[in-house]
Amino acid sequence: MKQIKFKGFIKLILITGLFLTVFFTLNVRAQGPLVQYLDSIIEDEDGGKLYFPSFIFVEPVRKEIYVIDSKSRIIVYTSDFFPLFTLSRCAGIETAQGLTVDAEGNLYVAQSATKEIPKHRISVYNARIKWVRDIYIEGFEGAESFVPYRMAVDKNGNIYVASSYFPGIVILSNEGKLLDVLSVEDEEKKVKLTNVVLDEKGRIYIVSEEEGHIYVYDESRKFLFKFGEKGGSTCKLSRPMAVSIDNKNGRMYVVDYMRHSVSVYDKDGKYLSEFGGLGWTEGWFQHPRDISVDSEGKILVADTFNDRIQVFQVNE
Repeated sequence: MKQIKFKGFIKLILITGLFLTVFFTLNVRAQGPLVQYLDSIIEDEDGGKLYFPSFIFVEPVRKEIYVIDSKSRIIVYTSDFFPLFTLSRCAGIETAQGLTVDAEGNLYVAQSATKEIPKHRISVYNARIKWVRDIYIEGFEGAESFVPYRMAVDKNGNIYVASSYFPGIVILSNEGKLLDVLSVEDEEKKVKLTNVVLDEKGRIYIVSEEEGHIYVYDESRKFLFKFGEKGGSTCKLSRPMAVSIDNKNGRMYVVDYMRHSVSVYDKDGKYLSEFGGLGWTEGWFQHPRDISVDSEGKILVADTFNDRIQVFQVNE
């Protein structure tokens, strides 16, 4: 009899704990916007599947969507998710890591070295997707090991380049001339950086996966603030891989590879909510690696190990 009562007591504790956990989670999430699953991108123009997509970028002028998957293909979609064409080896795309597009429609693709081309480079294509030139990154300490990974371009055509775990963002002119190396110092040490994006005002957002922070600078490269807290629980960042900004309201979305989630912050870096979690059905993620917000506020997430790009809309 005592054993039955004890089991019932334990069950009550477990149920109460589960209720409190759900209650707390719902209240944390209620601070931010309501994010609703909309659609998924899962195929190329031939009906073939995506393979571990690791990069997503929405071009702000034509609003085309660029996806890079594990086959090192660049697959381009319309704003309503219709696949247009694929850039691959026949176009000189062999080891694509990331890309960006300038206001004139020129495409910049970060590529690592190959046996045929033993130097890391940025391949430049014009608006007709015709190769123009390669930019080789050099002229600073550590340049020989700098592998271009993620990029952004400002209104003057200058290119901001991040490499995985390099303590600086390399800034190049449109012609590839070295302009500066933007270093981030935190607690008297140079921080290793992994990603960089710009918003429409020219603000620079730099991700440190190692530190669990995003550092924000103005267009003059003056430090403004940092946000994000390292950790593996709700409200924290375990392995932040990318950040994207909703230009309509300044809201910031950070994708977390290890927590399988997207954290939401306001324009000042205050934590609001999160969505996602480990899973395989709609609205859940398995090691997401990248994120992009389009001009309408739709959120596109590279849900890497689920072989898809998930699309969400915000209901204010």
